Amino acid sequence: MSDPDYTDRQRHLRNIVVMALADGSIGQREVEWVADRCVELGLGQDDLQDALAYGLADDAALELPPDDISREALLADLISMMAADGHLAESEKRLFALAAARMNIVGERLDQIITSVISESDSPGSKDDSE
Repeated sequence: MSDPDYTDRQRHLRNIVVMALADGSIGQREVEWVADRCVELGLGQDDLQDALAYGLADDAALELPPDDISREALLADLISMMAADGHLAESEKRLFALAAARMNIVGERLDQIITSVISESDSPGSKDDSE
């Protein structure tokens, strides 16, 4: 498929996997979160395997989206990925801070994105509450 939207969703998934592996390992909760997000993105098993292979490669790096909406969506997913295992590693924090800075999402707007993700995960009926 050469559909730009499909390619954007694949890139988004690869970015999530890069964050999942930023601390040097990927735990069960992170794997489950990535797999669930893959489905939500409308991607399949092959896309997930490709994203994992990309994330494990020596030259894996975040591929920053060009538009503001995609950038903010990526930051929100990176925050969720960082929190998936219940531990925020320094390497994850640095990667997130670098991504936010390179996308020029800083200050109040960054705080709003973080607050939105935290509020969403704390709300009744959120994924973590149902487990």
